[in-house]
Amino acid sequence: MRIDETLLNEAKAYAARNGRSLNSVMEDALRQLMNRSAEVADRPRINLPVSGAATGPMLTWAEIKEILDQEDAERVLGAGHADA
Repeated sequence: MRIDETLLNEAKAYAARNGRSLNSVMEDALRQLMNRSAEVADRPRINLPVSGAATGPMLTWAEIKEILDQEDAERVLGAGHADA
């Protein structure tokens, strides 16, 4: 097994600080990785709608831009009134 020298040095330092062997630190790290991978695999799949299933209003890009511009204007005007 080849391990990046910097990572290996960090693992050795961690083991020394915690009074553990490098071997036990590496085993624990692998166990955590394997457990995390198993947890992700056990999660139920979530299907997200990508198109055609919109429940809200269908807006054009121009309408979206207009809404964002309006929100920006309200935010600027609101900040100006708060300072007065």
